[in-house]
Amino acid sequence: MADREDPLVAFKFGLEIEGKLTGFFTTVSGIGSESEVVEHKITNPDTGETIIQKIPGRLSWTDITLKRGVTSSVDVWEWRQQVVDGLVNDARTNCSIVAYNQSNEEIARWNLDNAWPSKVTGPEMDSGSQDYMVEEITIVHEGLARVS
Repeated sequence: MADREDPLVAFKFGLEIEGKLTGFFTTVSGIGSESEVVEHKITNPDTGETIIQKIPGRLSWTDITLKRGVTSSVDVWEWRQQVVDGLVNDARTNCSIVAYNQSNEEIARWNLDNAWPSKVTGPEMDSGSQDYMVEEITIVHEGLARVS
């Protein structure tokens, strides 16, 4: 009988910038890449039949969105401020998204190349609400790899 591995269950997610943990997040979305599909018409030399061959075109990396409860930390706001100030080259950095289990053990890691925050959004505020205030950061990058 083949060994079976259960899917990983993450409890929280960390964002590390240049190896330093900047905070924990409750939601992460958009980790991935996509290739355009180019249709190329070819003729089979043996039969003369026309075939539409699909080949990969331009590669793009999806934007990553992280959400967390508002804390006293302004680290992501300071990172974003570099972009606002026109210092995009200073803001570009390698970073990692790390998934942790309930025992606070690392269970998965994705490394991002030349990442920078394209958007930071503060919480929607309602004095009558019992919900946590949530802030959101969108990170763009030039490549990613799952390394564990």
